[in-house]
Amino acid sequence: MITREDNELLCRVENDAPMGRLMRQHWMPICLTEEVAEPDCDPVAAQVLGDKLVVFRDSEGQVGVMDEACPHRGVSLLYGRNEEGGLRCLYHGWKMDVRGKVTEMVSEPASSGFMDKVQHRAYPVKEWGGVVWAWLGALDAVPEFVPPRWAPTADVRVSLVKVLVPANWAQILEGAIDSAHSSSLHSSDMVPARVQGAEATASNWLRPSTDKAPRMQMQRAGYGFRYAAIRRPLMNAQTHEYVRSTVFVAPWTVLIPPNNLYNVANMNVPADDTHTNFYFIAWGDPAQTPETETWRKFLGQTVGVDLDERYRPKRNHENRFWQNRQAMKAGNFTGITGFPNQDIAMWVTMGPIADRTKDRLGASDMAVVEFRKQMVEAVHAVAQGAPAIGTGEHAIPAEVCAFQSVIPKTQDWREFAAAPVNASSQAQAGTDNNYAVKA
Repeated sequence: MITREDNELLCRVENDAPMGRLMRQHWMPICLTEEVAEPDCDPVAAQVLGDKLVVFRDSEGQVGVMDEACPHRGVSLLYGRNEEGGLRCLYHGWKMDVRGKVTEMVSEPASSGFMDKVQHRAYPVKEWGGVVWAWLGALDAVPEFVPPRWAPTADVRVSLVKVLVPANWAQILEGAIDSAHSSSLHSSDMVPARVQGAEATASNWLRPSTDKAPRMQMQRAGYGFRYAAIRRPLMNAQTHEYVRSTVFVAPWTVLIPPNNLYNVANMNVPADDTHTNFYFIAWGDPAQTPETETWRKFLGQTVGVDLDERYRPKRNHENRFWQNRQAMKAGNFTGITGFPNQDIAMWVTMGPIADRTKDRLGASDMAVVEFRKQMVEAVHAVAQGAPAIGTGEHAIPAEVCAFQSVIPKTQDWREFAAAPVNASSQAQAGTDNNYAVKA
């Protein structure tokens, strides 16, 4: 059970909300690199933690992230001209570079010196893993950017899906750490099979178990936690267990148990209180990790087909998420194509912000309970002056990863020697940190 007050603390991120203050102590994903792919391309709108931002790539290829409202009279810079090294407001022709410096102020006399007195709000930026990241916190102490665990080095392939989901970030993340639901909701896509471990085909993920009621075990850490969902395997059930270990990396990342070909993760980044930038990620060796378009087609998340040009899903509650009842009669469990779409249907129908005071939680909800407890505790800690969860000395160690395996019952999953699947480099994240951008 969670109180209404704690539910608000967990979910609200806008303005000066405590959870938003916690998240601003982390480098924030802003948009996909592909959204600003070329120099002088169209600027794009982004929203994170309720902040309305504009992102652009200047003539030299540098990416800028700044407040969308022009510092002059507050009009949207989204409509500005991206040209000659800066973004020019249409209203009076003021022009800002990627660092927010006003480089031209054509509406004012050159002799006034006014241009030197105005600084637009712009943010330190880093491009990594197909994502534009920005530091939205205090500018007097910008930490080094450390690569995420799903893109530890530049030589791994990273394929990303982005979806703007009309639901609060926490209910989406809770779906990612809820291992039990996959045996029901995704049962037509994650199919039981007599295999040695989880395997990927062109159309399904195969799993070596029919057990729908996993036993849950937890291990808390300074970066978040990891847990094991332990199921009875199809083979050697007397002596072995099928373990899927998921890692929650606070505040918004989940490392999902991989298949035999590539690793999986997601990020659940609040756009505002009731919308989430959901990123679903395949990563690993380029020889075995699907390319971006293949990944999006597999998941039913292709821009122009399943999503509009702003990454908003065309499936929604009004059109029943394109549910096919005839397919259900023929044996498909949900009638909804693409397992992220199955998840989105569940998240959205909870309402914009789920009322957790009405939940009836069971043994399979152990990770959900731990997430709520840990993040509410973390918010209170930040309010008392402590560093945010998962930062500094409490950042996730490079050796921690998700895994799935059929292991002997005598083996403790906490001590299982796991490594990412077929990552082309096992170098520790953060060994090349000369790219932190200072304001």
